[in-house]
Amino acid sequence: MKKQQQQSNSIFILGSLLLLVLYWQATSVAAQEVEDEREFDYLNASGKGPQHWGDLKKEWAACKNGEIQSPIDMSNQRVKIIQKSRQLERNYKPANATIKNRGHDISLQWAFGKAGSIKINGTEYFLQQGHWHSPSEHSINGRRYDMELHLVHVSQDSNVKNKIAVIGALYKIGHAEPFLSQLMKNISSMIDEKEEGNMGMIDPREIKLGGKRYYRYMGSLTVPPCTEGVIWTINRKVRTVSRDQVKLLREAVHDYAEENARPVQPLNTREIHLYDTQDNINN
Repeated sequence: MKKQQQQSNSIFILGSLLLLVLYWQATSVAAQEVEDEREFDYLNASGKGPQHWGDLKKEWAACKNGEIQSPIDMSNQRVKIIQKSRQLERNYKPANATIKNRGHDISLQWAFGKAGSIKINGTEYFLQQGHWHSPSEHSINGRRYDMELHLVHVSQDSNVKNKIAVIGALYKIGHAEPFLSQLMKNISSMIDEKEEGNMGMIDPREIKLGGKRYYRYMGSLTVPPCTEGVIWTINRKVRTVSRDQVKLLREAVHDYAEENARPVQPLNTREIHLYDTQDNINN
């Protein structure tokens, strides 16, 4: 009897572990942007540009039929200001990272779950990767900036409906961006030569966001499969990046497009909140 009970316990534990693995895989797949550069691009005449994404694969139908797609324009007329809110906490830490040329962008990917997390309304989202778009994908009152950084986070909570949270930062041409400066040598080595490289320990706390205001809205991934239900947080403060940094990010990728920014999508019935707080994001 004791032996049978031990066997039953072992089967229960193995079953639980299997369910956990399957859940992790499902979470990872749900949050995964398509990385194969041959599957889509940003060229208008290629037949694989943004206007065609929703027709290329049935799994990408949201790119065409979705109602809460990203990016959007954050117009003053559509924004609701919320005072004195503390809805975002960053708790990052150094972790091993890999820089990867995904063909349509350069991505810095941390060992999942090791680089810390953010909290939104009490839910923890773990930092997965960061990548850059030029020009910016989001716009403010119709103005697009020179570059946009996306920090992608994923929740492990099985009770959370919205698994993905992205922090966006906008940049205009000016002084070099310090965090990006650390990566320039590695990015340079990727021009038609190298697909990825180990960066060692990279501290995401060195990514300066700053500012005391940020936009929040519900949207989607901005590349296929255009998964909806993404919580977007866009820092209102516009930081600077050098012209050479933006140029190198574009030269390093393989798609030869002059830009890798999806056009602005309809807002439809969504609300955009502008949170105005003194200490919502670390400087």
